[in-house]
Amino acid sequence: MRKFEGYEKGINLGGWLSQCVHTVEHYESFITEKDFEELSRWGIDHVRVPVDYNLLEDEKGVPTAYGMGYLERAAEWSGRYHLRMVLDLHKTAGYSFDGGEGESGFFESGELQERFYRLWERLAEAFGHDSGRIAFEILNEVVDPACCDKWNEIAETCVRRIRAIAPDTYILFGGYWNNSVEALPDLAMPFDDKIVYNFHCYEPLVFTHQGAHWLEGMPRDFRVRYGEISEKAPKVEEKLGQHSGFALDQPVTADTFSEFFARAVQVAEERNVPLYCGEYGVIDLADVQSTLEWYRDIHSAFQKYGIARAAWSWKQMDFGLSDERLASAAEELKRLL
Repeated sequence: MRKFEGYEKGINLGGWLSQCVHTVEHYESFITEKDFEELSRWGIDHVRVPVDYNLLEDEKGVPTAYGMGYLERAAEWSGRYHLRMVLDLHKTAGYSFDGGEGESGFFESGELQERFYRLWERLAEAFGHDSGRIAFEILNEVVDPACCDKWNEIAETCVRRIRAIAPDTYILFGGYWNNSVEALPDLAMPFDDKIVYNFHCYEPLVFTHQGAHWLEGMPRDFRVRYGEISEKAPKVEEKLGQHSGFALDQPVTADTFSEFFARAVQVAEERNVPLYCGEYGVIDLADVQSTLEWYRDIHSAFQKYGIARAAWSWKQMDFGLSDERLASAAEELKRLL
């Protein structure tokens, strides 16, 4: 399988320019140059930078005067500390993976799709010249499988419009069920040799999202150790109503992840396209030892297949890798990313 070279070990900067209160005060304080300096000591080669359209344009789609400047700052800081960058459009007008944000109509509206294409053309004009260091991820987490065909059509059009401006930039896109591994076979065929298939992995969800307040059906007091998943998780999984790729009637191990990723690797090899896991991580409600065990097993599978990845997320966001709770395990965690 082809490797996504230069983007093999990364960390997300979630909550900075996306999934946040969109104010200048927040943009200026949540992530600073000091974060990039510290990130460079974690042994990573890139950062994934989620950004919402709200930063880059107003409600009518008119570009904001300041929005692109924050992405330019991220590109400058990442370059200063010898990091590459994946620029991820986390939300576009009319669509968000989070239904609570009230975005709708994107897959039905040609007007909203055109706005999406124009936004990417502006991003391509701003960053396409730096194709050796900045990659584009055109949209985060399509949820509904019913959108599969339309999403493939939109993705192809978007890639072609970006290519007219940035012919050499790597472009990432993933499939339904929130970029599920299992959706990869239904993605459109790669349009050129600079396409990367993207997936996310929070499996098993009942472990990585234990007690998550935003997850419908998840008991707020549910806690499970990594070695107890097969004993405690199946009943809770039934309540979630979420698609899961793991059978939880047996212990989760490194082999579980290897077997789960095997089909994705097969697709990637058949289509000669690199794989990238753009998000994976464990909620801060899990105990530290269990968190490390999960990272150890998923890391083993990433290494086995040569899958590039970026862990979620650098700070706070319920998954903070640099948060105080993981301070005692930081050195081991760095080795497992």
